[in-house]
Amino acid sequence: MNKKTKYYKNNKKIPKQWNIKKAHLIAKKLNILLTHEHWKIIFLIKKFYKKYNIIPTTRMLLLSLKKEYKMLLTSQDLYILFKNTPMKNISKISGLPEPQTCL
Repeated sequence: MNKKTKYYKNNKKIPKQWNIKKAHLIAKKLNILLTHEHWKIIFLIKKFYKKYNIIPTTRMLLLSLKKEYKMLLTSQDLYILFKNTPMKNISKISGLPEPQTCL
């Protein structure tokens, strides 16, 4: 088991330890400068995870953003905001486990 796999297996504890400073550090390592749009997505995915105990799929996230914030984003927008693997990067920055279905 490599370090990365171990991190995600033990990541159940992370949401309690997560804070905005850690999110900024993770985002910086991923070359992402967090904006207001990023934070809406981060807080929504954390809220979703807390309620359902799963990471939403891309489609579920986009529908939730539309419903909650009236944000009309596409999966391409997520790639622009969160780079190569948006759902994986959103989860990392949010301090949540890696999603089972990453784009």
